[in-house]
Amino acid sequence: MLFTSTGCHLCEAARRVVGKVREELGFDLREVAIDGDPALEAEYREWIPVVEIDGRRRFVYHVHPDALRKAVAQASG
Repeated sequence: MLFTSTGCHLCEAARRVVGKVREELGFDLREVAIDGDPALEAEYREWIPVVEIDGRRRFVYHVHPDALRKAVAQASG
């Protein structure tokens, strides 16, 4: 899951990295915009973008492609 917000330049960068790795590995991805949801804003605002895999927060601010590949492989295996 990728948590993002409108106008977030780090979110755009994370979206590109996650999208590229997703094309390579073919995993499901759900993107959630936190804008306007008080609960999501409270939980994620200071950390976005956030990537969670199997309910576990794996990346905040920056997503490193090799680390994402490894995390996805571990979740799938």
